[in-house]
Amino acid sequence: MRGNDIKPAKGARHRRRRVGRGMTDGTFCGRGMNGQGARSGGGKGPGFEGGQTPWYRRLPKYRGFKNPFRTEFQVVNLGDLEARFEDGATVDAQALKERRLVSDLKAPVKVLGRGELKKKLTVTVDAVSAGAREAIEAAGGKVEVI
Repeated sequence: MRGNDIKPAKGARHRRRRVGRGMTDGTFCGRGMNGQGARSGGGKGPGFEGGQTPWYRRLPKYRGFKNPFRTEFQVVNLGDLEARFEDGATVDAQALKERRLVSDLKAPVKVLGRGELKKKLTVTVDAVSAGAREAIEAAGGKVEVI
């Protein structure tokens, strides 16, 4: 056996039906004689329901707008800072990455107010919620927003 002798099994390969080439090969090939469906590129688009309001407009769950340019923050809570940092420490993106609280140094970091903070920390991040800022300053710490 040689490479040029290899062929697919009998009946495994089918000839492509030449659709809509007039009367030469299989008349109109399932497209009918005339009209939108017989034309190249003809037919209704996906989701068309015959003029009835399509489901994606009927159901409010699937409507709306998703902003592709939104900024997604990496979230860190006060409880995480309390558990992972010692009193008087400086909290920035690099320190958070070293303690595995964030994964990406390029993505912005936001501190949220879940948990309690009793340690005096200097927090330097991209964003801080109002409750978190209040708690950090109440513990004697300082907040710097980049």
